Amino acid sequence: MSTQAPDLPAPGGYAPAGKDNGIVKSKGTVNLPRAEGREPVHHRARKPEWLKVRAPGGENYLRLKGLMRSQGLHTVCEEAHCPNIGECWESGTATFMILGDVCTRACKYCAVAHGMPTELDWDEPRRVADSVAAMGLEHAVITSVNRDELGDGGAAIYAETIRQIHRRVPGCTVEVLIPDFKGNEAALRTVLEAEPEILAHNIDTVERLSRWIRPGGRYWRSISLLGAVKRLNPRQLTKSAIILGMGETTDEIRQSMQDLREASVDILTLGQYLRPSEHHLPLDRWVTPDEFRAWREVGEGELGFGHVESGPLVRSSYHAREQARTIDPDGPGRITQIVEADAEAGARIDPAEAAIRATLARPPAPRLVQIGGL
Repeated sequence: MSTQAPDLPAPGGYAPAGKDNGIVKSKGTVNLPRAEGREPVHHRARKPEWLKVRAPGGENYLRLKGLMRSQGLHTVCEEAHCPNIGECWESGTATFMILGDVCTRACKYCAVAHGMPTELDWDEPRRVADSVAAMGLEHAVITSVNRDELGDGGAAIYAETIRQIHRRVPGCTVEVLIPDFKGNEAALRTVLEAEPEILAHNIDTVERLSRWIRPGGRYWRSISLLGAVKRLNPRQLTKSAIILGMGETTDEIRQSMQDLREASVDILTLGQYLRPSEHHLPLDRWVTPDEFRAWREVGEGELGFGHVESGPLVRSSYHAREQARTIDPDGPGRITQIVEADAEAGARIDPAEAAIRATLARPPAPRLVQIGGL
């Protein structure tokens, strides 16, 4: 096994400008563990035909973009450079990213900015619900950055957002894609008590690669968090995602799918890794549509997932509305207790920074600061 990170720019790492609720820090660069003699795909290599999509710019896309900016909201579609943004926004679907646009963790495949958040917006749930109503959504997807400096990881704002949407738009189903809350079961319970229709948490990669590219997360913490959901609410639909093309093997993909079923996860999405920049994790390979179809057959036919959405352009919220209305949840699986809770997060916080964050964990003064995301 070797590590390589070819065609990297000058040191400095990924630190996008223009973030409005935090101090952005570099994510640094990362090497990719791979078998000897296996070269990664060059960052500027031509994409296969099956990954080419039309650039966004339709009437509804522009309307939704204006709505998000007027409400001071962010979408993960924009922050994570989702290839489906044109298709989804034209159809009136978007994934809101709450708790700001700066993440306390530095996952090496993710386009979201890393750094120290400096605001916590308690008015955000209302604005999200107003936007859901204005868009006429039947299914709303809510995700967030990680907020490890907060005692509950932002769970209270998640819960209030769910409640506000249900009150403001009766009949609208809500899917939340949550962080791991560092394994805090009380935070998880807070979100579940708000009764989202789908609760998702993504493992993103296989166990061997997790420490390399998700330095703030833990593979078994993520698996067991999903398993604990079923213990707390056996009728809760759960969901996770794996990104392919980051150096995983066929056996490892199958094992991770089996691990998720041990936690009784109902829905799985699999999609192609698209490298956001030269500072991010190198791309190991292009995964063909045939391979994605094969994994769907394995997941649904052999392993018993209620639904597997698998394809090169699939992302975790793709076709989410249909999933919320058609899948019957399984009860608890073999894994039901959270492990590795509050293990070392990997993203170090120095004492001065910790003191600043402690003051931000308290509710703010009456002045409200806008944040957002997909």
